[in-house]
Amino acid sequence: MYEKLLRYIVTLNQWRKKHISQDNFLIIAAAIVGVTGGLAASILKKLVHVLANYLQNDFHWQYKFYLFFFFPLIGIFLTVLYVKTFIRKHPFHHGIPPLIKSISQENSRLDFHNIYSQVISSAVTVGMGGSAGLEAPAASSGAAIGSNFGRLFGLNYRETTMLLACGGAAGISAAFGSPIAGMVFALEVLLPAFSIPAFIPLLISSAIASVISKMMHSEPLFINIASRWEVGTFWFYVIFGVVAGFYTIFYSRLNETIPIFFGKIKNKYSKIWAGGIMLGVLVTLFPAIYGEGYITIQKLLDGDYQSLLGNSIFSEYQSYTWILVVFAVLSLIGKTYGCVITMSSGGNGGMFGPSVVIGGLLGFIFAFTMNQSGWVHLNITNFIIAGMAASVSGAMHAPLTGIFLSAEITGGYALIVPLMVVAAISYFINKAFRKYSIYTFVLAEQGSLVTSEDKDASVLMHLKLKYLLEKDFILLSAKDTAFGRRKDIIQSSRNVFPVVDDSGKLLGILSIEELLGHIVGATPGIQDLPISDMVQPLGDKVVIGTRMREVMQLMDKKNIRILPVVDQDNKYLGFVTKNGIFNKYRKLLVRQNDML
Repeated sequence: MYEKLLRYIVTLNQWRKKHISQDNFLIIAAAIVGVTGGLAASILKKLVHVLANYLQNDFHWQYKFYLFFFFPLIGIFLTVLYVKTFIRKHPFHHGIPPLIKSISQENSRLDFHNIYSQVISSAVTVGMGGSAGLEAPAASSGAAIGSNFGRLFGLNYRETTMLLACGGAAGISAAFGSPIAGMVFALEVLLPAFSIPAFIPLLISSAIASVISKMMHSEPLFINIASRWEVGTFWFYVIFGVVAGFYTIFYSRLNETIPIFFGKIKNKYSKIWAGGIMLGVLVTLFPAIYGEGYITIQKLLDGDYQSLLGNSIFSEYQSYTWILVVFAVLSLIGKTYGCVITMSSGGNGGMFGPSVVIGGLLGFIFAFTMNQSGWVHLNITNFIIAGMAASVSGAMHAPLTGIFLSAEITGGYALIVPLMVVAAISYFINKAFRKYSIYTFVLAEQGSLVTSEDKDASVLMHLKLKYLLEKDFILLSAKDTAFGRRKDIIQSSRNVFPVVDDSGKLLGILSIEELLGHIVGATPGIQDLPISDMVQPLGDKVVIGTRMREVMQLMDKKNIRILPVVDQDNKYLGFVTKNGIFNKYRKLLVRQNDML
């Protein structure tokens, strides 16, 4: 069956190469990726909403609210169990960073299982109360569809990257119902460089995915028509942009420190227990952080502010204004911690959705508190929408995505100027303190991040020492004599010779000049001198796996053009040369410039 399908695809591919131009095929492929990516995202949303609705509304039991303490724990456990059981042969990663890394270092290749595994695992995590979003899994699933479609039809790196980005755009578009934000997200976050022709496939896939989503989910994510903003409140938007910018710094730092804490827990089940219990406590105390959290934001947009306390154990205090403010602040902090704990303890989801919810809560707290002070009367709904833009812009370093997403999902285009202001301020404050976003920080720590700010360093990150090894050197044994190996030495095209012992460990290097002195006109006594007596102690060398930036720094510091490469046990592997590095560097530089 598989071989028959493969032959059919090969035949189809040959036919399309003859009858369809490559540019037209990319448009068709983008449309197909848009349809399938939109379906994957819509199915994910449906699964989560069905599961969450059953647990919250259809499941009737006198003490069911006590189970909310255990639901997130069960969801994380089932997610880890699913991955361990069904995805055990392949690496499983969650979030947007793996997509960025795939584009920059792995030829835009994503494992096929991501098409369905991202949907299943995130549906279980979020549906059971995990405080995470569905947008990143939807984008990952769509990106995997695009990547595998490109590989299936033998497309090159540039074309496969484009389809991967189309799939990511389709996932965001369908998850939020926001086609422009999906396209802008792909351009701002996924693609390191682009040109005008890149817009067309992205527009098609994002638009089609949005249509698919609306066919399967007729209701929008948020129901709201934003009011016009008053010019007199402009400076309050400026102040709020500053507040939001500094809060996104706190949010971003949690994304670093909490994973480090959970990383110290080696036993995965202990990690599940720790994260599940923490999350269960947070959800029990602050029900607003259950799952995605969009229901809470919708109620706030509707003016039902007491709903924050309504379903909690503190519901009897919902008529007290300042208790409501304190509870909203605690819910905001709880959501910030909850989404990071969910991801760090083994759950699957994304930080995109939580960023929207966190921003909405922050906007509500700011405007509601200002109104209670009596100094001014602000439109709370408008500040909730502005908070979404500010949070996404600051945390993700994606201001355009924040602006268009907030406007699209709330109908807030009347607020485009305040959205631009808060998004810009939040972005610049976060960027001033943090060079990397919540998506790129981990990649930067691993040395896997490619940026346009430092092109040389970006290209060097692509270079791997193991692919630059030159092995056409005459290998000399410590027991050999120069005279005995004279034929190999004289005929060699290289002027250096590695010397190894019986186990293959590198002892040193001899130059052609040193060896010729023992070959040409050598006395009988010198002819029998073993090479081990000639070789000097080994000087500079590099271990396989060393980053190319460090290799280049060593070469420049010591003013050398060739270095021996060994493994962890000092066994000889080959040489790396400056000429080899520069040749590969030029090829990669051309490839990056031509990529999109």
